[in-house]
Amino acid sequence: MILRLNSQNYIAMKISTGLLFTGLTLLVSCKETPAEKSEEPTAKVETTASGTAAFEITKEWPMWGYDGTRNMVGNAKGLPVDILPGELDDDTEAALLDESKNIKWASKLGSQAYGNTVVAGGRVYVGTNNESPRDEKQQGDRGVLMALDEKTGEYLWQLVIPKLGAGKVSDWEYVGLCSSPAVEGDRMWLVTNRGEVICLDVNGMANGNDGPFKDEAKYSSTDGTPVVIDDKSADIIWIYDMRAELGIFPHNVSSCSPVLVGDMLFTATSNGVDWSHTNIPNEGAPSLVALDKNSGELVGEEAAGVSSRVLHASWSSPAHGKIGEKDAIVWGGGDGFVYAFEPTPVPDEEGFGILKELWRHNCNPVEYREKDGKPIKYATYAGPSEVIGTTVIYDGLVYTMIGQDPEHGDGVGLITCIGADGKTVWSSKEIGRSISTMSVADGLVYAAEYDGDIHCYDAKTGKQYWVHETQSRIWGSTLVADGKVWLGTEDGELHILKAGKELEQLALIEFPAPIYSSAMVANNTVYIATQTHIYAIGKK
Repeated sequence: MILRLNSQNYIAMKISTGLLFTGLTLLVSCKETPAEKSEEPTAKVETTASGTAAFEITKEWPMWGYDGTRNMVGNAKGLPVDILPGELDDDTEAALLDESKNIKWASKLGSQAYGNTVVAGGRVYVGTNNESPRDEKQQGDRGVLMALDEKTGEYLWQLVIPKLGAGKVSDWEYVGLCSSPAVEGDRMWLVTNRGEVICLDVNGMANGNDGPFKDEAKYSSTDGTPVVIDDKSADIIWIYDMRAELGIFPHNVSSCSPVLVGDMLFTATSNGVDWSHTNIPNEGAPSLVALDKNSGELVGEEAAGVSSRVLHASWSSPAHGKIGEKDAIVWGGGDGFVYAFEPTPVPDEEGFGILKELWRHNCNPVEYREKDGKPIKYATYAGPSEVIGTTVIYDGLVYTMIGQDPEHGDGVGLITCIGADGKTVWSSKEIGRSISTMSVADGLVYAAEYDGDIHCYDAKTGKQYWVHETQSRIWGSTLVADGKVWLGTEDGELHILKAGKELEQLALIEFPAPIYSSAMVANNTVYIATQTHIYAIGKK
């Protein structure tokens, strides 16, 4: 029997045990578990939930999905569930924390925030738009990468990215920056809303303008007039323009978070269809490329023909890790296939670096692609889907889900565990379309679907243990940390569940704005970015 629990069941059940909700805001604290009473993280070395290595409390979250495996799991102790975010000032929109609980700090973002949070080197990085401009001289619609102090939330610097001017076709208005940076040492790399791969100095301009790129004043300009650059500005090291160099056509947005492998950077290109949703402007453009992270030079690209089959766009971020005994780049394509490539490009007859394909896996059952021998139309309930959430590597296996642009609504879905040979280990149609990335911890898979349900499966067999109904749309991904599953919803609710085979909701917290991005953890602090603010949650 599959156990189902929705938010209303939870409220009714918990009222009888001493918890009171007004609307969906927690008013009375939950009873602390012994683990929650610990003051500081210990230095005890633990086995990670991914089962691949041993490390201490997660100190940083330097890229989307923590590391190349993209598994949304972090080590933490004593994370609180008794949380009150506080209210927002009606005039300034500032977060009012006087009556908050277990909120270390909160900082204002723009009006929309889809870029997932990264924490490294004492800084917090998050993508947003420019609707609450930090630089009053740069007004209007922009993409923004914001750098904040990890301990205080103080604003440090920002990258201001002009829009393409193509509207919803290639750079949707007011969506801002959707990519998360990958940070290593004093450098970071991300994909901008303009379809560029860009390398930045993590210090911004505070330590001067490093090179070789020196024209930041012109880069951030919308009319050709150089903007004022100061120590609150980003320091660009190099730019690789995928639209100019590869001829890609990003559909709606450019959305991918790069993964670093040695001296190489791998990223999807977001190449897709045009406004008609039927024409592919450049079927020959690569959907996945490798760049030299130091120079920005193109060193490899996929030659699997993904763009010729793309359904909408190739937005998924690549993963890197061991599948079986093989080191591989694993990536979900915009054509509904998952691909495994060798990480080292191989020169073709003309000397161009090609990513050697190890295998490809069709993530859509035959009945999703055709009926009575005829193709099923895309963007229909019963039709095929691409891979948008990031593939996850765990214990030598690959986990993936299919989904579509949320504008296309609900539809049939599939979660699949793929073996090292590219063949299905198990799959389940009990889940609908998803744009989320999974968490795999202690032999269990936690997966969210756009319709609003969170599922728990056995990682080896696919047995479903439970389904939790949030009764809201889900854009973000699950995070497993401190024996808890964390997930925010479009209704602005943070659901905190007990990790394990038995379903138990620990808390339901209402934030003042919708949550479209994913929770992450670093230094015993959970970060939640709503559409308008980012919150640092931890014991106070």
